[in-house]
Amino acid sequence: MSWIIDSAHTEVNFTVRHMMISNVRGQFQKFSGTVEFDEAKPANTKVDVQIEIASVSTREEKRDGHLKSPDFFDAEKYPYLTFKSKRVEVKDASHARLIGDLTIRDVTKEVSLDVEYNGSAKSPWGTTNAGFSAKTTIKRKEWGLNWNVALETGGWLVGDDIHIAIELEIVQQPEAAPAAAVAA
Repeated sequence: MSWIIDSAHTEVNFTVRHMMISNVRGQFQKFSGTVEFDEAKPANTKVDVQIEIASVSTREEKRDGHLKSPDFFDAEKYPYLTFKSKRVEVKDASHARLIGDLTIRDVTKEVSLDVEYNGSAKSPWGTTNAGFSAKTTIKRKEWGLNWNVALETGGWLVGDDIHIAIELEIVQQPEAAPAAAVAA
């Protein structure tokens, strides 16, 4: 069954240590993708997501500009971050591990997301929607996001661990009608 991401009800958030004493939060505001989701056989799920790097927001314009620069994402040269699933390991009726390839700056690494299925419902507009929560932690330097500054007191300005949290809502797409038989 084909589903699309409901961007109005989805969030892609991240958290990283700042100066080793606090956390800075941000999000990507523009993304798209498809999900092939079968509630009866969740192990068959396939996910393909594209996130627009230029949509990064940490509520600080200068920091956002720096994140878009060649020091970090290099949004002009690499405008998208992508995730393509490879497999799903079902844990129970509501939990699974989604394994796939995350590409940032033309570097692709396998990542694993812990996913919770929050259920599905019929909307007042007649669509069927499903919700998920997902989280993972990655090491930014594995994708070439190396920029940093040593602190006078020891440690680094920007942490290496990036905690990613996703709230995803998808909308089921109508099945394509079978092609009409051609009369002979």
